[in-house]
Amino acid sequence: MADEYFLLVCDDVPHNVVLTDLGPRVMDVVQVVRRLTGLSLWHSKVLVTQVPAVILTGVPEEDAATAVSALRDAGARAETGEQPEPDFLKR
Repeated sequence: MADEYFLLVCDDVPHNVVLTDLGPRVMDVVQVVRRLTGLSLWHSKVLVTQVPAVILTGVPEEDAATAVSALRDAGARAETGEQPEPDFLKR
């Protein structure tokens, strides 16, 4: 019983926000990432320079769409996608 896993069915599938292109306004994008993630300014800058970078994981679809919109307003390219199914569920 200890090695069994259960998948809970939710109304909202978790989404990831991925930064695909930094764009010309680097510091604006860094500030948005800092606001979205709560990371320090230095950690946010390191994260955005490692494109493609996953900015948020496992957030509701509405929050992911809002984050993508904020990143695009700052001049970056970002996309949202459903969080992949864990490997242990693929039998």
